[in-house]
Amino acid sequence: MDKYEVFGVEEDDMLKMRSGPGTGFTVIVGLPNKAVVRVMNCERTGATKWCKVALDVAPGLKGYVSEAYIRKY
Repeated sequence: MDKYEVFGVEEDDMLKMRSGPGTGFTVIVGLPNKAVVRVMNCERTGATKWCKVALDVAPGLKGYVSEAYIRKY
């Protein structure tokens, strides 16, 4: 699994890791800029590409984030 970091999130906000690939799914946790995740796979849902990720510091914590807010680490 490749490492990516969260970027482009407003300073007073966080990237929402969700339980499924879409905004209708429950938010599991908020990730600040520079948080490192490992990408398992990505899929397109509507206009957004969602990636299934595991948190690097807590690999058991898995969910989906928008590909628009992660970049290669």
